[in-house]
Amino acid sequence: MTVLVQESPEVTKREKIVNDFNINVATANGSGSQTSNSLLIRSLFKMGIPITGKNLFPSNIQGLPTWYNIRLSKDGYLARREAVEIMICMNGATVAEDMASVAPGGIILYDEVLPIAAHRKDVAYYPMPVKELVKGADLPFALRDYVANMVYVGVIAYLLEMEMAEIKAALEWNFQGKPKPIALNWDMVNRGYNWAVENLTNNQPYRVERMTGYNEGKVLIDGNTAAGLGALFNGLTVLAWYPITPSSSLADAINQYAPQLRQDQNTGKSTLAVVQAEDELAAIGMVIGAGWAGARSMTSTSGPGISLMSEFAGLAYFAEIPAVIWDIQRMGPSTGLPTRTSQGDILSAYYLSHGDTRQVLLFPGTPKECFEMAGNALDLAERLQTLVLVLSDLDLGMNLWISDEFDYPETPFDRGKVLSAEQLKDLGGKWGRYLDVDGDGIGYRTIPGNAHRMSGYFTRGTGHTPYATYSERSDDWENNLHRLAVKFETARTLVPKPIVEEVEEAKIGIISLGSNDPGVQEARARLRTAGIETSYLRLRALPINQDVRDFIALHDKVVVVENNYDGQLHKILVTEEIQHATRLISAAKCDGMPLSARWISEFIKQVAA
Repeated sequence: MTVLVQESPEVTKREKIVNDFNINVATANGSGSQTSNSLLIRSLFKMGIPITGKNLFPSNIQGLPTWYNIRLSKDGYLARREAVEIMICMNGATVAEDMASVAPGGIILYDEVLPIAAHRKDVAYYPMPVKELVKGADLPFALRDYVANMVYVGVIAYLLEMEMAEIKAALEWNFQGKPKPIALNWDMVNRGYNWAVENLTNNQPYRVERMTGYNEGKVLIDGNTAAGLGALFNGLTVLAWYPITPSSSLADAINQYAPQLRQDQNTGKSTLAVVQAEDELAAIGMVIGAGWAGARSMTSTSGPGISLMSEFAGLAYFAEIPAVIWDIQRMGPSTGLPTRTSQGDILSAYYLSHGDTRQVLLFPGTPKECFEMAGNALDLAERLQTLVLVLSDLDLGMNLWISDEFDYPETPFDRGKVLSAEQLKDLGGKWGRYLDVDGDGIGYRTIPGNAHRMSGYFTRGTGHTPYATYSERSDDWENNLHRLAVKFETARTLVPKPIVEEVEEAKIGIISLGSNDPGVQEARARLRTAGIETSYLRLRALPINQDVRDFIALHDKVVVVENNYDGQLHKILVTEEIQHATRLISAAKCDGMPLSARWISEFIKQVAA
């Protein structure tokens, strides 16, 4: 039979639009759509098309609405984009708003049992007989709902002219070569595709075509997996963690790959200890204890966990114990929106704990940087003998990104100032755990197991002298705080430098960080088209270094773009660059979504005006 598709001349008479549109898939959480959406994005990636996927899902286990957005950009712009040209409706609870959100000239694929909310004249409708096709496949009842989503994979593959061989390859990759689930899902994809061939007139404008020159030598990976691999490749020996969205998949990645990467070749035993603690307090306590004992240790958490770890963070700062925290940021305060992205922990992490503390923060902006900064963080923690926090976020951590391939770490681990028994012998046993002997604010430490009888010292979270003896003397306290401040100045020279793109004629500079980078890069292109040139500094760490100060001084106005409500990075920069504070303008937005190029460019246009 031929299906009557409600079409609009505005749609069917448009010129072909190739590799440059947005697909949004609306389903219900727990319905198996993760697999079908994975097939789509992986197939498009393997066809060489620049793509990005944003998963918008609820914080319950099953039943509530979920959306998966796939942006295709032939020009390589991969920020979130608001406009949707292709909507796939599989959820009756949201079908009205989903259909209404489609841009004029777009198309709507929908399960034919769902009502058409409004008969718009500026979009084309494609009903799909999902129930009928699933029934014809004679599937086990328990699997029907999960496999049903493969129908829209087949139909959209026909409409967009996707390469079916790539969909099959993605299916085989997803199920790791297991023949039964591959055959079952592939059959349903083909049923959807063949039905579309027989029943749909494909005169809509959206198409995909194989590309070259962009995805070669790249991988498709999420930031949490990259961070887990980076930790494994850079000598992590203790991971203690407690599950919390959106950081759990980082620990899951370590558990997944550790058996392959971290087994002793002679004994077959693991060279890594992984402990799922009873809560975040226990996790950070274990990590700090491991760091004190000489392990390269870390934990992963999110905002609520950071709050609970505050007191232990003060101990690590003052007792000068190396450890790493990965904070995959989400919306707060309180429980907030656990499955929405944000950069709302910058202030709390920078000043984490009570008293005069400032912590070292790293800000990865790509999966490759997640991999690299996993090693940077472990090295910096031991070099500086302090806590290092890596602030990623849900968008970077849990969504799939196109990334450069990772480079195997070639440099030795930086264990910092660790005295051996032989070195203590040469010193005659005279040393001070908290004594600054070379002006960088960092004392020497020993690791338990050192055979020299003078290697021991008291590790104190209370006031102490340079020789680790207890003291309540005012001068001892002030001298210790001064040395810690000197160490923080040393950190400025060791943390990853910002990436700067300077445009000579630009009077406006942009400072941003982390996963905002694709939005900023695209916004700069939009601004250039409007005649506004900008320079750009992507901050990769706090404390800031001289490069940041020079960048601010060079521009009349510097817009600080960040994904939170209060402009937290802006506040820190104002504090550290008080002489240029009036040049700094806060561009902060916090709605749970990654920042779009449109919003950034429109904000900067107002600044320029």
